[in-house]
Amino acid sequence: MTGGETTGEEIVRAEGIKRVFGRGSGAVTVLKDVDIRLTAGKLVALKGRSGSGKTTLINLLSALDQPTEGTITFDGRELTAMSGKERDEVRRKEMGLIFQSFALIPLMSAFENVEFVLRVAGYPAQERKRAATEALERVGLKQRMHHRPFEMSGGEQQRTAIARAIAHKPKLILADEPTAELDSRTGLQIIKAFRDLVERSGVTIALTTHDPAIMEIVDHVYELEDGQIVSRS
Repeated sequence: MTGGETTGEEIVRAEGIKRVFGRGSGAVTVLKDVDIRLTAGKLVALKGRSGSGKTTLINLLSALDQPTEGTITFDGRELTAMSGKERDEVRRKEMGLIFQSFALIPLMSAFENVEFVLRVAGYPAQERKRAATEALERVGLKQRMHHRPFEMSGGEQQRTAIARAIAHKPKLILADEPTAELDSRTGLQIIKAFRDLVERSGVTIALTTHDPAIMEIVDHVYELEDGQIVSRS
């Protein structure tokens, strides 16, 4: 794992997290007794095999879902005490989400995919253009921003997804298996792009993975097994 400077400020705190799906005899406990801290300006991996609870935890940290028990605090505010509308607002303005399937709109260019998210968030036209262009340049797609997804490689599509997630300058980026659809070489390039973002902008990034090669690039690793944190490093 790599080091690097840190502000020492805590951006996320999750305490006593439990997530149960279903009720009664059909209830399934996916997470239990999970405590996690994310320090501002760090790249953090949530490691574990399929079914360990990684994606569920990412969904909770991003306020896409609510825990059955426990509290989650983001930038000093308790997400778990907010209304659904308030959580949506925080996620839209202060977080960036990246998915393994890229989730790009097929008929839109890379620029249009990034600009569209800013439009939905209510940014003025000129600001959308500037922010989308800047984000795509930061991930090395200056020459490809007017290409549509089917004209791009898997790595370029994931870089577009990263640009979309960082265009509004979020404090926290959450990525669920962002390299799962990529070959090992391209996947490593994507993680290095994350590393560069953390070092240049101070954003915090938490990603789920089961790729051991990634562990040498991140700052901290939380390992999950059967819904619990079994190691921290």
